[in-house]
Amino acid sequence: MLDLMAPADRRRLLWLLPIVIVNAVIQVIGIASIMPFLALVGNPDTISTNAYLRWAFETFRFSDANSFLVFVGLGVLGVMIVSNTMAAFTQLRLLHFSWDMNHLLAVRMLREYLYKPYVFFLDQNTSGLAKNILGEVRQVVTGYVMSGLSLAAHGFSAALILALLIVVNPTLALVSFGLLGGSYVLVFRLVRSRLTDAGRRRSAADKARYKTANEALSGAKDIKLLGKEAAFLRRFTNPSRNYGRAMARQQVIGLIPRYVLETLAFGGLLLIVLVMLVQDQGLGTVLPTLGVYAFASYRLLPALQSIFGSFSAMRFSATAVEVLHSDLEQGHMPQETDRDEIETMPLRHRLELRNVGFKYPGASKPLLDGFDLAIEPNTTVALVGATGSGKTTAVDLLLGLLEPDSGNLMVDGVPVTGATMSAWQKNIGYVPQVIFLADDTVAANIAFGVSRDAIDHEAVVRAAKQANIHTFIAEQMPQGYDTPVGERGIRLSGGQRQRLGIARALYHDPNVLILDEATSALDNVTEESVFAAVKDIGVHKTVVMIAHRMSTVRECDKIHLLDEGRILASGTFAELLNTSPAFRALAKVDVDITDTESVMA
Repeated sequence: MLDLMAPADRRRLLWLLPIVIVNAVIQVIGIASIMPFLALVGNPDTISTNAYLRWAFETFRFSDANSFLVFVGLGVLGVMIVSNTMAAFTQLRLLHFSWDMNHLLAVRMLREYLYKPYVFFLDQNTSGLAKNILGEVRQVVTGYVMSGLSLAAHGFSAALILALLIVVNPTLALVSFGLLGGSYVLVFRLVRSRLTDAGRRRSAADKARYKTANEALSGAKDIKLLGKEAAFLRRFTNPSRNYGRAMARQQVIGLIPRYVLETLAFGGLLLIVLVMLVQDQGLGTVLPTLGVYAFASYRLLPALQSIFGSFSAMRFSATAVEVLHSDLEQGHMPQETDRDEIETMPLRHRLELRNVGFKYPGASKPLLDGFDLAIEPNTTVALVGATGSGKTTAVDLLLGLLEPDSGNLMVDGVPVTGATMSAWQKNIGYVPQVIFLADDTVAANIAFGVSRDAIDHEAVVRAAKQANIHTFIAEQMPQGYDTPVGERGIRLSGGQRQRLGIARALYHDPNVLILDEATSALDNVTEESVFAAVKDIGVHKTVVMIAHRMSTVRECDKIHLLDEGRILASGTFAELLNTSPAFRALAKVDVDITDTESVMA
């Protein structure tokens, strides 16, 4: 747990220690203060026999025992007010620290994930990552941090209360404390393995809950169309039930000793009275001791119960700590990069993948091996080929999302490394096949990630016009560029979402535009209008596109045909039809070419 805390958090934790100790001391003073008051109630003559009471009586010049008794009673009340105020203040500080830790750990987890290499996300379920950020962090804070702080606070209090009881009556104190404390230790030893098992079950069930709920809500359209609501409810029901049972088991185990030991404590008080009466001790002697023990039990039993509950919660939450600990790189703090402060890396002469080798984690062999690709600036280049030929991998390498195992990404002969990657990526506009849209306005989605007060509305309109969606936004959307698009753009058609994605890629006016099947969701008319815009863009920008539909690549300056991670053929559309049987076979699938001359024309 300490590994998960930053040095500043550890220092804050140490500063809580004096507060906890002072609170424990004041609590014991509050308990001890009841003894002289009850002694006076039972026997007013104690004023003359007790040196401290006699000093107070004479110093403050009381005339009778009754007025002095009122004074002592008010003093005890004052001590109790101070004691409870300090207890509340201590609890407030502990809660502030705990929920600050919740905030800091959640932010740190999200930062850790966001700054992971792109390849990390290829093998991850995003609902599992969200569960770690929200669910596991909360479990760590409520079940481990809060419980640990409570354990420290009540541990100090219990130790000082025990010391007070030993001063009053050593034998009774050791017997009663041994009975109560020993019972808690015995119960904890019996249930600790069950708590660990319940903690693992909770974590697994919570992961399944997040995953199923995320899939059910994200796929609502398909689920309703197929009538699979009941199926997804069944998938959610079991992990939800298991999660509830694991949480209930931990809480039940934490509460069971309380009811047993409250009975033992009450029986112990009766036993003290009977023993002292059998020894012929008068009420004046019995009452102060009994009062101290009663009040001490009032404070001690909750302390012991809290200590036991804290141990139980920490054992139960240990799995959550392990999850966070395994995902956070120890001693590693990702460096945040402000793209606005970085000078853009321009493309003036050539963009290359030079002798690149790349293998996905867990794959048996490289997908690319000795791969070479050269792209001239201000040209439109297409990568085509069958599924699995390496097109997307090549584009991800150009984007800097994947790092080559060998070879280099080169811009104007200069290798793009970790130090220069942000400068290169600042010069790229990217349009994926599936556009992610935030539940925000049209303008905010085009200027994605830019704060509202920093959005350049002229750049938004320019990009929308280049993507051929400005007229639709201005004339058909009720609030124009301020119209909300709904979660994931649910209020828009596939083509409209795609064109918003193109506008987003053009917002920062990059020199390089990369489209990964960016027109797959467009109808033929819209596709032609978009590619008319892309063609115009290609005069002043470098455009790289992945395409399956041959109609989208006819006007490209160069087409590269990929097969099994290598470039099989390159040329213009007409040249490849004439020279590459593989390209002709691929083209026939999409455009049913029967006459090469007509296509060339």
